[in-house]
Amino acid sequence: MKFTWFNLMPWPHLPDDFRETNRSVWVDIDQALFDPVKCHDVYNDYLDLLEYADQLGFDGVGINEHHQNGYGLMPSPNIMAASLARRTSKAAVVVLGNSIALYNPPLRVAEEFAMLDIMTGGRFVGGFPVGTSMDTNFCYGTIPGLTREKYAEAHELIIRAWTEKTPFAFNGRYTKLRHVNIWPNVLQTPHPPIHIPGGGSVETYDFCVDNTYSYSYLSFSGYLRAKALMDGYWRRVAEREVDNSPYRAGFAQTVFVAETDEEAERLYSEYAFYFYNRCLHVYPGFADAPGYRTIKTIQTGALNQYMRPTYTNMTWKDLVEGGHVIAGSPETVRQRFEELIKSLRVGNIFLLMHVGNMPKALCQYSTKLFAEKVMPHLQDMWPEWKEDGRFWCKPLAQRAIPAPLPVATPDMVPAQ
Repeated sequence: MKFTWFNLMPWPHLPDDFRETNRSVWVDIDQALFDPVKCHDVYNDYLDLLEYADQLGFDGVGINEHHQNGYGLMPSPNIMAASLARRTSKAAVVVLGNSIALYNPPLRVAEEFAMLDIMTGGRFVGGFPVGTSMDTNFCYGTIPGLTREKYAEAHELIIRAWTEKTPFAFNGRYTKLRHVNIWPNVLQTPHPPIHIPGGGSVETYDFCVDNTYSYSYLSFSGYLRAKALMDGYWRRVAEREVDNSPYRAGFAQTVFVAETDEEAERLYSEYAFYFYNRCLHVYPGFADAPGYRTIKTIQTGALNQYMRPTYTNMTWKDLVEGGHVIAGSPETVRQRFEELIKSLRVGNIFLLMHVGNMPKALCQYSTKLFAEKVMPHLQDMWPEWKEDGRFWCKPLAQRAIPAPLPVATPDMVPAQ
């Protein structure tokens, strides 16, 4: 199993009446609610948590890209990844990922991911999300019906830039480049492993199989509701007659760990409600622009997770029993995760251990309990696939260590 400690980096200072006074947490959120001075502390707290996860032995630390919102303050996850490259030493740096249809030219993604791959010494895992309708269509103005066509062209350019070792011209519909010849190029061969975040688009199944990418279902509705969609993915894998390695799939799950089930409710319920009621308060008109989802996906009945109004009425019991969150004692959490891993057949878990306005110290408490009392019991869930390295990074055996800053001495002062 690969466990990635994932941070959305939400804005933790939304007012109590946010739902009543704001149409949406995304796209047109009121600028008056943002404070750059407070955000200075927020960013540093979130980086502290990611670095702490590295120290505790999580397989990866994960970040992603969103725009104009209070749900996730990372318009550029690559900047965060660059910081983590120097302040982590063991965990993979997982950028899940860059919304490649938004880059002009997409070659920028190939270059920056190559830099991160080298800076981390091969500890890099990339991701190519299509992006939410809020990000791609409303914040960045991509025509909904062309978003996936732009995505496919961007993907072709990036992979060719990584794998073709002589300069070439690229003559796409959206990007035309006379010379493609990136320096630096990637460290891992033929390129870093790629995970594709998905929210229910069935075309993504074939894309992942075609390219040997891991399909990662990112859902806030929990693992119980995810089974139908993941079963559909595994049926498609079987139809394509490729192996059924569990590492072909991943799942994101909100999780809170305490000493007892009762303590978990007492400690974490406030922050879970903040997340589900404020951070997921998305105006339905932004969540699903006409043309964003394909007809084939609509026909499957897959629902956009940002359009679920039922979150507002959920109790703690609803969240836990419905699988939206896994919370409780280490033993309770272990049992629920075994059920998740086996029922969805996933080898990659993206752990949402920080949500909403959760304080850093409380999140560290939950993270430490998971690392020490839960994760060791789950790491060998798929022993027959233990050596499957197609979907995870391959770091250099010997990697550079950041040198300590020199102590200033009088003889270091230049002569006048």
